[in-house]
Amino acid sequence: MTVRWRRVRMAIPALVVVCVTGCTSTPPTNREDICAIFREKGGWYHDARKASNRWGAPIPVMMSFMYQESGFHARAKPPRRRILWIIPGPRPASAKGYSQATDETWSAYKKATGQWSADRNDFDDAIDFMGWYIDQSYRANRIAKSDAYNQYLAYHEGQGGFSRGTYRNKKWLKDTASKVSSRANTYTTQLQSCEKELRRPWFIRILPFF
Repeated sequence: MTVRWRRVRMAIPALVVVCVTGCTSTPPTNREDICAIFREKGGWYHDARKASNRWGAPIPVMMSFMYQESGFHARAKPPRRRILWIIPGPRPASAKGYSQATDETWSAYKKATGQWSADRNDFDDAIDFMGWYIDQSYRANRIAKSDAYNQYLAYHEGQGGFSRGTYRNKKWLKDTASKVSSRANTYTTQLQSCEKELRRPWFIRILPFF
């Protein structure tokens, strides 16, 4: 047995610990740095690249959407409305999970892709959904897949709403879309500096002797 593979065997317990602690649904520690996110969350880069290759949506755009929608919280839900400002009432929408997809839109995604077991609380399914939705907005509204600003407006308002211009009088939404676009640009620059490293299998990247 070579020295390298002897070290691999010795590192297996550490890999198990990393997978248990780093592959869970807790949000990444540093959400402002896409390289740090992918280094911390073992398989996320592979999942994001797979979705990007499938739908043609840039990884930084999808990740910026997810940051805005859920803060990378797997079980995120919209806050409940308050009755008489005190009593928790119903939630304003059925949106939940990483992508904050509603029941209706998630069902449409599963039907269109045949991924009937897709779960909004799973990162790989959520990032694939975002890629699919960006592709749908490109087809329906001719919004470039790299145009994070207008793609986010369509993501929030729906493709029909975007066509009708329902966002035009929503300054808060346009401000949010600008933040999403700016973050996508930052993520793009960051990813250029680490993507070569990230293309290596995550379990190899965490071993210092490879």
